[in-house]
Amino acid sequence: MPDSAPTQSSRFTRRNFLIGAGTTAAGLALYSGEIARHEIDIVARPIAIPNLPAPFHGYRIIQLSDIHLDEYTEPFFLERIVHHTNALAPDLVLLTGDFITHGSLTFLAGDYSIRRCAEILTTLTAPLRYAILGNHDVAFNGPLVIKTLTAHGIPVLINQYLPIERNGARLWLCGVDDPGESHPDLDLTLPANPDGPVLLMAHEPDFADNVVAHPRGHLVDLMLSGHSHGGQVRLPFLGPLILPPLGEKYPEGLYRFNRMQLYVNRGIGTVGLPFRLNCPPEITVITLNPA
Repeated sequence: MPDSAPTQSSRFTRRNFLIGAGTTAAGLALYSGEIARHEIDIVARPIAIPNLPAPFHGYRIIQLSDIHLDEYTEPFFLERIVHHTNALAPDLVLLTGDFITHGSLTFLAGDYSIRRCAEILTTLTAPLRYAILGNHDVAFNGPLVIKTLTAHGIPVLINQYLPIERNGARLWLCGVDDPGESHPDLDLTLPANPDGPVLLMAHEPDFADNVVAHPRGHLVDLMLSGHSHGGQVRLPFLGPLILPPLGEKYPEGLYRFNRMQLYVNRGIGTVGLPFRLNCPPEITVITLNPA
């Protein structure tokens, strides 16, 4: 009898442990999938730009990225993102790719998803809105994504640049074709003799190394990227569990390469699994200031 008591106790201990572990895992999955995935982090990021023209002092840019409608990102959540963006009253909204997900459900709903995404984005009230493609957009149907966004008032820059003018001053906005799935051409994307600061949108952040190495790379003041989702799931002391190709070196936040600064947005949606942990969806509010 004395020998059986510890066995009974240990059995209950193991059983309680397994129940507790299962409960914790289920609770963590519920939190990551339903709560953390819908927590919006509005990140205020002042960016100092050398020789910034006076009319652009305090110029406000909102960056949104990696929406991934509609496999995991629900339309109501994108509507909430747009509502917050409009309330912040930016001068310019930049959308850095991956509007939809190329994957198991896309062949059934991809056409609808990009159309619905574009319809929601038309409710952005910023006076200027521009986009680039991400790897998922290209892999699904790049021409369709371009056509749909453009038809809804969101021009898509593909190896192109254009001036943003304000009170007689300029900054140059550039958008490169997706480095992961298409044909980026910095010779076409970057102006040779810009008469103002240069902002570059490139979906994959690790492409920054290519920009810095390019003969015109020294002209770029700020590069904006997404793609990595910040890792989506970040564990304490370990960081992101998984990072995608071309999103491994610079997964989130601000980096500096001599003159050029790189900002990597964590994105709105998810890929693979509908989970986020210690890595909330992000609206980035960039305020340009003179250096």
